[in-house]
Amino acid sequence: RKCTAYGRKIAKEIAYDLSQAGLTIVSGFAPGIDTSAHLGALEAGKRTVAVLGTGLEEKSIYPKSNLKLVQKILEKGGALISEYLPGTPGSKFTFPQRNRIISGLSLGVLVVEAPKRSGALITANWAKQQNREIFAIPGSLYSLNSKGPHFLIKKGAKLVETAEDILEELGFSLKIKKKKQLIEAENREEKKILKALAQNALHIDKIIEKTGLNPAVTIRTLIILESKGKIKNLGNNTFAPS
Repeated sequence: RKCTAYGRKIAKEIAYDLSQAGLTIVSGFAPGIDTSAHLGALEAGKRTVAVLGTGLEEKSIYPKSNLKLVQKILEKGGALISEYLPGTPGSKFTFPQRNRIISGLSLGVLVVEAPKRSGALITANWAKQQNREIFAIPGSLYSLNSKGPHFLIKKGAKLVETAEDILEELGFSLKIKKKKQLIEAENREEKKILKALAQNALHIDKIIEKTGLNPAVTIRTLIILESKGKIKNLGNNTFAPS
């Protein structure tokens, strides 16, 4: 739930690509990574399944901020499922308990961001017991949210950089229809920065180094590009294309 912009972006992009390849995204409907995964599938026009840790009626559903998401999931042929009776609120017991259903419904579990003690690692543990594949996204060595994925990778989880890594491990040869992105620069400074960010997310210091732009000009141009929706700040002054 306490994810970074980096985690949300990765979760949404991989969910989008896997959905385009024909897989169904299963997640827990919680704020953060779960919601981003559901949104990625919906943006691809595909179905997604949400496993709730509450009852299914509006009064019980958590988070309330995702109530509008319910109809979108159903419209795309997806589903909301729960083992709990109507009127059951979420608790520190119901959410971890429902994680076994998330992994049980799935071919594999992808952990994008998580501290070493988290619900995501509970799901990964269930996946191991259920003989499901376990995948993890690497992150910064300085981020607490990367401790969980790095721990799983050390224990044998498949390191994932793209959706193709998951498809390959699952033995699928499905093709992914990538989103077409046309990002146009409106001046020389924007062109230099967008070119620098074309392959990888970069810290602002690296952007200044690669473009040769004045720091003040770089900061001003980054703000403008972000306001136009052409780039995203992933946190800690690290930027990537939208």
